Amino acid sequence: MTIDVDSTICEVHGHHKSGAAYGYTRTLGYHPLLATRADTGEVLHLRMRKGSANTARGAERFVNELAGRIRRAGATGPLALRADSGFWSAKVIGACTRHRIRCSIIVRQTQPVQAAIAAIPEAAWTNIDYPDGGVAQVAETTLAGQRLVVRRTRLTGPQATLWPDWRYHAFVTDRAGDAVDLDADHRRHAVCELAIRDLKDGAGLRHCPSGSFLANAAWAVIATLAHNLLRWIAAIGLGNTEPLVAKTLRRRLLALPGRLTRSARRRVLHLPTDWPWAAQFLHALARLRALPAPG
Repeated sequence: MTIDVDSTICEVHGHHKSGAAYGYTRTLGYHPLLATRADTGEVLHLRMRKGSANTARGAERFVNELAGRIRRAGATGPLALRADSGFWSAKVIGACTRHRIRCSIIVRQTQPVQAAIAAIPEAAWTNIDYPDGGVAQVAETTLAGQRLVVRRTRLTGPQATLWPDWRYHAFVTDRAGDAVDLDADHRRHAVCELAIRDLKDGAGLRHCPSGSFLANAAWAVIATLAHNLLRWIAAIGLGNTEPLVAKTLRRRLLALPGRLTRSARRRVLHLPTDWPWAAQFLHALARLRALPAPG
């Protein structure tokens, strides 16, 4: 299972929000950490933090809690964690190593990183697919004994005058595999942003309603549960292998107009006969009802 770790800003308004503060985005709000499952978009773990918290604050403990939660839930196979440069630290990498989690984490362009990239010979670079108007190459080297995979991109043609030099993107990893494949997989870390979008727009974490920090932390947990229920409806009820947008699920399956009546001591739910997604709704309902009851 591949896990994506990231943080996000939950914007708030007003001066009576406990823990709300301005962070690096200069937006008043909270700054929670969250981990999502790459293939389904489920949120595996979330921790609310005050708005001024640095991205890496509490990241090591977060990984420890995440590993324990996943193992207790029954995960026995190999685990991989992807993260951006905000989580690049020896503590986070050490936590992944202790819990037998392979990781790939973007590094910041520090002087040692720049020196390692500059030492890569030209013959080591491999061309990879890139949109028209640009070229991209991948190579690998080492950084302080760790495997360092580097991707460089450059514009070509008339637009090359805008950015004629190479731009470098590098990450450290202990995962097995070819550098080109690892680079392509790490770029898919962006799916975490889709889960964050659905968590905010589809499950209610766009804003935090209370003035109490702990109440807003509870709100974040409840929003996470609602988000995961939507993901499970799509995966189990509809059989979707790709996550649907949460707003689409709410509009088609949850915000269904109806009327509840009583007849012969029975309750009858009347649904619209011309609902465009009636067959989809009944199909999902039948699949969910067929699930065995928990023991």
